[in-house]
Parts: sequence; structure tokens; C-alpha cells
Amino acid sequence: MADFVDKKRAEMEKRLKELKPLVEEHDRLEAAIAALGGVGSSRSSSSSRRQAAPARKRSATKAAGRRKAGSGKRGRPKGSGKRGKQCADLVKKNPGITIPEIAKKIGIKQNYLYRVMPALQKEGLVTKKGKGWYPTAKA
Repeated sequence: MADFVDKKRAEMEKRLKELKPLVEEHDRLEAAIAALGGVGSSRSSSSSRRQAAPARKRSATKAAGRRKAGSGKRGRPKGSGKRGKQCADLVKKNPGITIPEIAKKIGIKQNYLYRVMPALQKEGLVTKKGKGWYPTAKA
């Protein structure tokens, strides 16, 4: 197995050495095209399409700088989810309850709870000891 890996690694390194000059040439050509920008009007439509994308990126970043300051976060506010509240209530009623037990009682998949419970722990509503979850004084 080790000889196979060594052989494949050597093949890849050889191929990288072959491609390096081509990549460098590609980068030089891209830089030259970018430097020429709008000089000359006899370009094909495909090359003009390639030039349009970087211009959009630049204008998008300028627009992003002009946006009003806000929270910057989309979606539902933290702590407004009903599953988190359900989990916190279950932990209060059943100290030491595990994620599989919570999932069974609420009727949802366990993998969702592996995201919800640590969030509740960060909020200080529950703590984890071993596999069980316990309410905190804040809860």
C-alpha cells in the first residue's frame, strides 16, 4: 500500500511540474486582459462577457459598503424557536434526560437536537453532565 501511495504521489508531483508553466502563462494572460480593460472595441462577445463579471463584483462590493448598518443577520431571531423552548421545558421536568429521549418525546430526529441543545447550553438554560441534560438556575 505504501508503494502505491508513493507511486501516485510521484505521478502527481510530476504532473504538477508539467502544469506549472501553463498556469503561470494563464495568470499572465488574465492580468494582461484585465489591464487592457476597455481598450479596443473589436473584441468578441465571449471575451466581453468574461470582463463583465469582475465589474459586477466591484460594483457589488461598493454597494455593500453603502448599505445601512444593521444586525447583518437574517432569519429568525435567536431564542424564538419553539423546539428550543420545548427542549428546555422537557429538561426542567425530566432532569438528566438524554437527546434520544427528548427526540422520542417531541417527535423529531436526534440530529436536530444535537444542534439545539448546545445552543440552549450557550444561552445558559441547560447544562450537560455525561449524556444527560440538566436545567440551570437561570432556567
